[in-house]
Amino acid sequence: MTETTPASASVSASSCTPEPAPRPEPAAEGPFAACVLCQEPTEYPASAKGVTLCPVCEWQEAQRMSCSG
Repeated sequence: MTETTPASASVSASSCTPEPAPRPEPAAEGPFAACVLCQEPTEYPASAKGVTLCPVCEWQEAQRMSCSG
């Protein structure tokens, strides 16, 4: 009998960052979506689904989510 290994067993334990969420394409023209944190305009169209962040809040969120140490 052959044993099968779950796909999750091949994931590297040395990686502490989650897979980044897919980002919508930047809009060429407005209307632009408002940032969910500071309400400033983002580079994404108003029709973008999901959480939209302005470049400043996006950078700050990346800093909070990064690995420490």
